[in-house]
Amino acid sequence: MMIDPRRTAVLALHWQVNVIKPEGFFGAMLSEPVLRSGVVEQATRFHDRARAAGLPIVFTRFTVPEGEGGLVRNTGFMNAVGEAQESFRPEAPGAQLIPEMAELGERDRVVDNQKLSGLAGNALPEWLAEQEIDTLLVTGVATNLTVEQTARHGTDLGFTVHVVADCVTAAENAAHEASLTNLDLVTRGCLTSKNALARLSGHASD
Repeated sequence: MMIDPRRTAVLALHWQVNVIKPEGFFGAMLSEPVLRSGVVEQATRFHDRARAAGLPIVFTRFTVPEGEGGLVRNTGFMNAVGEAQESFRPEAPGAQLIPEMAELGERDRVVDNQKLSGLAGNALPEWLAEQEIDTLLVTGVATNLTVEQTARHGTDLGFTVHVVADCVTAAENAAHEASLTNLDLVTRGCLTSKNALARLSGHASD
């Protein structure tokens, strides 16, 4: 099945210092498995090639503005970031995109929110609709958290969603693999970056 690059965007979820780097808020949990997986290098290459193919790249950041914005402390995760919200201020070092992805192309957007889904609590779904985008390729960390939440949400909103399986990872490999298995069922299916790019270029055989 081919993917029309004119109607497709990449959602790049939580590629920020707080999630990816050792000094970040979630660094103790995620930085080592992220480093071991090589996912930053893989996703950076994929973003670059998707950008060159004309796709918009939309980065989402989890931030907490003064007054907490749309944050609702109804889970342990949301309560934890609420208690540490100074680390998540939009201007805080931990809230910034990682250096490997900070040099944005002309087509790139950065969208902030206070929800686990990158499509919740912001105007991103409306913007995608205005651009006539109906297909989403999802990268990010962690697979079983923002990636799965966003992919399920996007599917419910009517988008065709593919998670790019080698451009996501989680704290535990078992959780990562279980999440990918779930996502194969509840989205249009997971793809490798190689297969996603082939489908975009018209070279895929299925």
